[in-house]
Amino acid sequence: MSFPFLDETRELNESTRRETAGSFIALPQGVTHYELGGPEDGKPIVLVHGFSVPFFIFDPLFDFLTNAGFRVLRYDLLGRGYSDKPRLHYDIHLFVKQLKDLLDALGMTNIALLGLSMGGPITAAFIEQHPRFVRKHILIDPSGAKGVELSQLLKMTKLPVLGELLIGLFGSKNMIKGIASDFFDPKLVETFQEKYKTQMEFKGFKQAILSTMRNGMLDSFLETYKKVGALKKPTLIFWGKNDKTTPYKDHTLILQALPHAEFHAIENCGHIPHYEKPEIFNPILLEFLLR
Repeated sequence: MSFPFLDETRELNESTRRETAGSFIALPQGVTHYELGGPEDGKPIVLVHGFSVPFFIFDPLFDFLTNAGFRVLRYDLLGRGYSDKPRLHYDIHLFVKQLKDLLDALGMTNIALLGLSMGGPITAAFIEQHPRFVRKHILIDPSGAKGVELSQLLKMTKLPVLGELLIGLFGSKNMIKGIASDFFDPKLVETFQEKYKTQMEFKGFKQAILSTMRNGMLDSFLETYKKVGALKKPTLIFWGKNDKTTPYKDHTLILQALPHAEFHAIENCGHIPHYEKPEIFNPILLEFLLR
């Protein structure tokens, strides 16, 4: 029996999915919401979002890349956005399998693979398992340099039943508030929060978030990054110097694991530099992709 999160009032079905752009595909673990844009003969790039914000986090970047002639795929991780929220272990194996199944279904290979925040460990683990699929790797403020230091309250969310009670009572307010900390510029916060609230209405969202926390996705993935570093694939890393979500100081560990990577620190910028500083971010990314 599912825990009754009272503010999760809507079912994901054909009717509710009509309200959003994109396409849907049934994969072995559930229906995945995705959008594929740009010319069919464009070089493929795949965008993997982070812990809880679904693929709308890539809105401006998706438009930029499709207009630049790339074949761009973005999708909602299981448990997020308009993708299914099955009662599964939301661990690195699930997220890597979802990505592999999606690429196979769409016939995509030889991709540039971009991971934002928790998308960093997902893309790194994917490359470790399927190196021939990926020609270039891009990381934006990646998590996994070390385990996330949780407050006492967040540690308690890992406990059965108590975690459900805590996230049921305080989760919505704290998650919406937490979105604000991703930005350096407060003017962008309100619009972003309004988009985020929509997914919180769908049944299964909070259980998926809890399962993600309980199944290792906030742990260190440094060994995975090191294994990927040994492959020496062309790698580009961005990091906002004012990031409060994955602290800027963590970049030293990531660069030790990926010493061949090209690194760009972005001033006056939080956790999502492609959104806050596109005038700096986009030209660097484009040059790297065309190189």
